[in-house]
Order: sequence, then C-alpha cells, then structure tokens
Amino acid sequence: MAKLRVGLLFGGCSGEHEVSLRSAQAIAQALQQNADKYELLPIYIQKDGRWQGGDLAQKVLADATPPALADASADAADSATVERSGELATPRNATHEALERWRSSAAIEGVDVWFPVLHGPNGEDGTIQGMLKLMQVPFVGSGVLGSAMGMDKLAMKMAFAQAGLPQVKYLPVLRHEVWSNPCVFPKLCDRIEEELGYPCFVKPANLGSSVGISKVNTRAELETALDNAASYDRRLIVEAGIPSPREVECAVLGNDQPKASVVGEITFNSDFYDYETKYTEGLADLIIPADLPADVTQKIQEMAVQAFLAVDAAGLSRVDFFYVESTGDIYINEINTMPGFTATSMYPRLWAASGVPFSELVDRLVQLALEER
Repeated sequence: MAKLRVGLLFGGCSGEHEVSLRSAQAIAQALQQNADKYELLPIYIQKDGRWQGGDLAQKVLADATPPALADASADAADSATVERSGELATPRNATHEALERWRSSAAIEGVDVWFPVLHGPNGEDGTIQGMLKLMQVPFVGSGVLGSAMGMDKLAMKMAFAQAGLPQVKYLPVLRHEVWSNPCVFPKLCDRIEEELGYPCFVKPANLGSSVGISKVNTRAELETALDNAASYDRRLIVEAGIPSPREVECAVLGNDQPKASVVGEITFNSDFYDYETKYTEGLADLIIPADLPADVTQKIQEMAVQAFLAVDAAGLSRVDFFYVESTGDIYINEINTMPGFTATSMYPRLWAASGVPFSELVDRLVQLALEER
C-alpha cells in the first residue's frame, strides 16, 4: 500500500507560535511511529507569514524553537512569487495565478492530507482552513465555520445558547465603546457593574491561551482591563465570576458521531488560569480522571458532544467547563478546536486515559480527515 503524504503545518502568525512548534514536534514523532503508513512533509510558517519547507522546516521541527527572523527570511522568495525549492513564499499577497502555482508547486504536490497544527489567530480561526479548502485536499480538524466559531467567543456563546447549554452571564462589548468619548465609557462600566458585578473577567473575543484576559474586582481595574483587551481585538466579552469553580475539561474525537473522553481537572494556586499559569511548568496540575460524581461526569461528556456539534466542529476539540461543587451547577466555558497537542497536553492525555494512546490518536485524526473530506 502506498504511503499517505501528510503535510504538517506549524508555527504561524500568532502569540501561540511556540506552542504550535511543540505540538507539531509531538505529532511528527507520532506520524513517524506509523512510518509504514505515512510520509511526513513539514511546512513551517514564520512569524512574518512566510512559508518554509526543506531543511529549515526540519530543523525548526527538531528543535521546537523558531529561528531568528532575519536568518529565516534571508533567502526567502518575494511574497508574490512561488519557488519550487524547499522555500515556499506565503500566498497572502499573491495573485490568483501565483496562488495556483503555489498550490501545485513541486514542494507540496502530492500531499494527501494536511495537518494544520496552528493555534490562535491565523491558524485555528478558519483562515488557514479556508485556504486548505480551496486547495481541495483533506485536512485534520474543523472546517471554516467550526474553526471560526470556536475562535470567536461571542459567536461561540451564541451557538451554545441556541443549543441550550448553560453559561455564566456575560456582556458583549465593542472596541468603539471602550475607546469612545468621555460620556459613553463610564456608562459602559456602569452597565457592567450593574449586570455582572465583581469579580468579572474581561476577554478579547478572538485570542487563545488566556492572552489579554484580566480578572477585575474594582472600577479602576475594569477600566484598565477593557482598554487592554481592546488593544487586542475589536470584539470583547465580559463574564461574571462564579464562586470557587472547579475547572474541568473533556476531549471530543470524531466527525458526525463524536465521542467524549474521560473528564480531567486543572488545579492551580494562581488567581485564575492565566497565560503564565498555563505555560509555566509546575504552576498547574492535571488530574485525570477528575474526582467527580458519576452523574456529573456523564453530564459533562454529554455537554461536550453537544458543544462540538453546536459549532460544527470536526476531528477534535477540547471543551472546558466550570463545575460548582456546592450547588452542582455545570457551566460550559469554551471549546478549543485545535488544542495544545504536546505529549503532556490535556487533550492527548485525556484520550490516553480513555484507552487511545498518542500515536493511535494521531492516526485516527488523519483517518477522520480523509473520511470527512
């Protein structure tokens, strides 16, 4: 049987660039464990958007460290042209003709399925998925709609509400309300205080990994947090805090008939699960499976599948919840359609605890991509 050529896309133009490198390295190792089935083609997307193949992509994948931008770009082709060597220029400024030449270039022709291991904006928000869709080659993960809704917290919450999933109270905010005249902004803060109270959380709608998120307890902190979040995105969300929630997560795998994993819990000592806590070793612990009543576990698994279907996700997702032990309430927080994928990340660890080891999980995802597309 001929091997399938898997194009592994990693890096990208977001603040989660380095996380993508670590995820891609783990996935590449899993694909190499299935070397009788798959041939790996790594394609590295620099922070400036240029696409690189060949030795540079191999080196970045092996090191899981981005090269100096000047070094990586020194010999890159102009962005409006396409080279047939190991260096692939981004098609972002190319004409339709240049994009077609890029799509059929020797370096990437023959790719049977793409695995876009890209986190955050310009990677898991539907942008790269739209381009791969135009290329008419199967790819792992959600399509344009599922990816976009999974990235935009406001659109996501509207889909969850339509599906009847319980959520904490929240308010949508637009940047122009924050960066407005002196009469509008105080009224916005008044409304947040009246409807949500303190503590509350201020978030950009379209960023991952807790970037730009602030927990606020006073009017001064609220004003600063709104201004900070508005610097990241024109769409913001403010969520009411809830007392002493346990943060639990469930992994979903499949397409039209997805399955849920065991449930895991994240514990930490910081005020909330911010970027530093999330990515600094030793600041958070993953408990798998979570110590929960059987009926709570079952409900979370059912809600995870509902959320997956509500946003039209495909392949994989991790769904995050708050569980309030004192009341028994479960609130859905968000869905992540391309979660972190290192060997120690929550998504693969949840499936490992559910009887699907890492290499088998990666294999299933590739097969689900072929099945879906």
